[in-house]
Amino acid sequence: MKIKPWIEALRLRTLPVSVAGVLAGCAVALAYGCFIWQAALLCLLFALLAQIVSNLANEYFDFKNGIDKKGRQGFRRGVTEGDISPQGMKRLMLVLTAIDCALGCCLIHWGGLWLIPVGIIIVIAAYSYSAGPWPLSHHGLGDELVIIFYGVVPVTLTAFMQCGNWTGGLAANHIGPMWQMALLTSIGVGLLADNVLTVNNVRDVRDDKKVGKRTKAVIFGVKTMKIAYIAFYVIGAALLVFAFHKALPSWSWIGYVVVTVWYVILMEALFIYDGQKLNKVLKYTSIMLLLIILWTLVCVVTSHNNIIPDHTSTCFLNNFISINNYIL
Repeated sequence: MKIKPWIEALRLRTLPVSVAGVLAGCAVALAYGCFIWQAALLCLLFALLAQIVSNLANEYFDFKNGIDKKGRQGFRRGVTEGDISPQGMKRLMLVLTAIDCALGCCLIHWGGLWLIPVGIIIVIAAYSYSAGPWPLSHHGLGDELVIIFYGVVPVTLTAFMQCGNWTGGLAANHIGPMWQMALLTSIGVGLLADNVLTVNNVRDVRDDKKVGKRTKAVIFGVKTMKIAYIAFYVIGAALLVFAFHKALPSWSWIGYVVVTVWYVILMEALFIYDGQKLNKVLKYTSIMLLLIILWTLVCVVTSHNNIIPDHTSTCFLNNFISINNYIL
């Protein structure tokens, strides 16, 4: 059995999107003096597996529905090209779904039983993107799905798992309620994550038109979605900075400027190239999302100007940040 087609099926180049959502949630929690590494790790594994399941389901069901054809513009699809059997893809998809559900159940320890229906909704969303009688990605709703399940859900839930509440404890008196920072951050992350899908749909617009797949690039046109790519970055990055502005050091602007410069290069490439040449734009759009979140996380961790630990909570920020001399 060849390993390469299976690795390609996982679409590793897009997985930074899932990592970014969880790390953004950790940044929110850290801003309020909270960090539980076990919960954070489980959230990360759950998010990664959920995206992999969605990727496998997308390849399997697009093949079954006749959406994918050989020689498509995008990355090679193992099932469509005959490298992977449909039955093998289905088995792996179901096994990983079961493992992901088990990981989700472990999070009940920190979040409570209400996570069960949330987990069910996440699994349904992972499949409904491409499966069912009315696949969302075929009817122009894939972008909304990305914003919600790669932005709002992972960021807010990861933050909640570590803070144990939606207010943020004592730190809320100084940097505002946790839910507010988490929500703004999650929308920003969702918009930046959706840019990955935007590039994907702009690249595949010709193939999608031929098979009747109505993505937003098909509905509104390529030019409109290229403009949306710029708008999503500007709005998404602005929301991130605004959400954390009370929790960032004065030098944090350096990293955001660097990422923006790189993003401008991607914007230019998006307007110049089409087809398979956009594969690199997609890859680096995903990486830029991860980098801007990593920079935010580093800035929050290294800043001593705003972190007010809540000593009555089960937070563990003091394990790696010394704040004994903090004076408000």
